[in-house]
Amino acid sequence: MWLQSRMFLLVAALFAILYGVVTGLGAWAGVGNAYFYLVLAFGFLSIQYLIGPSIVGWTMKVRWVSENEAPELHRMVAELASKAGIPKPRVGVSGLNIPNAFAFGRTKRDGRVCVTEGILRILNRDELRAVLGHEISHIKHRDMAIITLISAIPLIMYWIAWSTILGGMGGRRQGGGSAALIGLGAFVLYFVTNLLVLYGSRIREYYADLGSVRLGSEPHHMATALYKLVNSNARQKDSADLKRAEGVRAFFLNDPGRAWNEVREISQIDRNRNGVIEAAELIALRQQKVRLSGSAKMSELFTTHPNMLKRIKHLSTLIAQA
Repeated sequence: MWLQSRMFLLVAALFAILYGVVTGLGAWAGVGNAYFYLVLAFGFLSIQYLIGPSIVGWTMKVRWVSENEAPELHRMVAELASKAGIPKPRVGVSGLNIPNAFAFGRTKRDGRVCVTEGILRILNRDELRAVLGHEISHIKHRDMAIITLISAIPLIMYWIAWSTILGGMGGRRQGGGSAALIGLGAFVLYFVTNLLVLYGSRIREYYADLGSVRLGSEPHHMATALYKLVNSNARQKDSADLKRAEGVRAFFLNDPGRAWNEVREISQIDRNRNGVIEAAELIALRQQKVRLSGSAKMSELFTTHPNMLKRIKHLSTLIAQA
């Protein structure tokens, strides 16, 4: 309920900002102009909604696999989908060597769950099940559609900013100075709403981790999967696959581009240095207070995924719910 409430308040705040800006712009420039921005933004959003899954599948080099090709993977996805109360998603394997997993699609019935070839090589069955539970939870929560929807709001602010500033500078109407001020205000709101959308993206990752635990995965299996992904991703920081996936990293289980900075931070949890985060180590973390440096806090504001130490700390609070 805590995570759901945060997401609800975030969506409400973003649409309140949108309503205020469009109403104000309509009063200043005429209702037609204000609605033009809205129609244009949601027109692009509709195109993205229609072709987005195809773009993600192509970028990630996804190959849809049959039950004969990947029987164990299909069994886990079918079991988790049944437990989550959603139709079984399509199952795919990405040709990328980056160890990771992702889910996408337009609706619950259009859900697609994919794992990379890299992740299949480093996780055991329990860890892979925890990861798949996380991705199934994204589909169950419909958070992909929510993030896509609210992502249009910064886009609208950006269009308003440029068009009003250029209109004012071009002197096409009296009050060009006020147009420039409105444009600058819209730029500020573009920056603010973009930060809010990133915050929403981070909330959905916490929520999907919780969903994985509620589907029966042990929190330490999810924590270990994340730990292994960070270690493996850090070794591939200059790989061609990482560059190929640059524009779609928000879909991943973690952000591989940040792995290099996260390795040292979360390796401290693995006290016996055996490459996994055991239940006892996660319980010990629950008793500790996580302190992040100022730079780590600032960096997190501009990312789609939570700080990994905070995320694993959150998993430690879910042990009783497994």
